[in-house]
Amino acid sequence: MLLKKKEKVQVLSTSKLADGIYEMWLKTDMAMEKGAGRFIAVYPRDGAMLLPRPISICEQDAERGALRIVYRVAGKGTKEFSTYREGDTAEILGVLGNGYPLEEAEGKTALLLGGGIGIPPLLELAKELKHCKKRIVLGYRDAELFLKEDLTKFGEVFIATEDGSAGTKGNVLDAARENKLNADLIYACGPMPMLRAVKNYAAQKRIPAWISLEERMACGVGACLGCVCRTVREDAHSHVHNARICTDGPVFRAEDVDI
Repeated sequence: MLLKKKEKVQVLSTSKLADGIYEMWLKTDMAMEKGAGRFIAVYPRDGAMLLPRPISICEQDAERGALRIVYRVAGKGTKEFSTYREGDTAEILGVLGNGYPLEEAEGKTALLLGGGIGIPPLLELAKELKHCKKRIVLGYRDAELFLKEDLTKFGEVFIATEDGSAGTKGNVLDAARENKLNADLIYACGPMPMLRAVKNYAAQKRIPAWISLEERMACGVGACLGCVCRTVREDAHSHVHNARICTDGPVFRAEDVDI
């Protein structure tokens, strides 16, 4: 296991995948450290922006020593990242957070649910999951189906779109129901309304679910306390029903968090 570290890395390539969605490949030995669902923090060059931007790892290529992130432009920091080009330098901190428990799926059928910018971490998850059947449901606003082709290499993929332009009209759970996708467990990442629905769905089906609350992260390093969520169980050290998503998560068992 590599230690968490801050380093300046080379940008290998960048591209626009969809409206407001960009990818970037970075040269770093952090690519050697597996852990689907974990993230890195990327520091803007603009000194006025002190805190880094947490971005989930989309894909790791250990052979090339390369790491891929896919992100949505949502402010000044990510807007700056979208201007980076091949040969530029980026400053990152990683690898951070706790990822999905892969061992839970061995010999079972896993349902992977991703909505919007929650789709990218499912790619590394689908790659790392072994000895299980994978059914992958991706939810989009429209027919800009970024990362769909990448994910079809690692499992059976189903699509949901809000406007009905591709796949099932509706959300990922609508698509799961329409296609009668039964499973033994769920891994999910996406917007909070989707994750609440997934938590309820898993409870109704009486199957375990692990959800990534990455959308709620702010600084990514536990400094700002902007991502505190309420937990069902009391923390053994602080004796409060709280957890910091960036340091205790971002992946939690659904039944353990009050969302």
